[in-house]
Amino acid sequence: MASNPLIDEYLAGGAQLRAAVTGLTSAQLDATPIPGKWSTRQVICHVADFELVYADRMKRVIAEQEPTFFAGDPDQFAAALAYDQRDAVEELQLVEAVRASMARILRTLDAADFQRIGNHNEAGPQTLASLLEKITHHLQHHVRFIEEKRAALEALNR
Repeated sequence: MASNPLIDEYLAGGAQLRAAVTGLTSAQLDATPIPGKWSTRQVICHVADFELVYADRMKRVIAEQEPTFFAGDPDQFAAALAYDQRDAVEELQLVEAVRASMARILRTLDAADFQRIGNHNEAGPQTLASLLEKITHHLQHHVRFIEEKRAALEALNR
């Protein structure tokens, strides 16, 4: 398949996330400078967890005939999956590795393959293209939150 800008953007996401947290100390990763919002470490863990969820969804849409997949509650993941104990570097490596692996798979597909469908138990039918777009923008959405947290930490330290 020819170059696909969305796959390129998806693949670049791991580096964007890494850049957003470069230079932060462990204490800064765990700080909650915006009341009621997750720490940066929690955001990184959330992104890593949902990278796996979306990679599974995309693989199943590619490999199976109209698979069904299920919603995941981010707050349940955060409460049960030891976000405060996880290593940020490992989580960043996971995001980058999943995206590299998926990009390699996605680049083998024809344009028609991106119209293959999976059925989300709450959101209904979703194409491979829409899943790729959602996970690409999901990471970018959370990078903006990390940038807000960095700015808030800097403001506190002035």
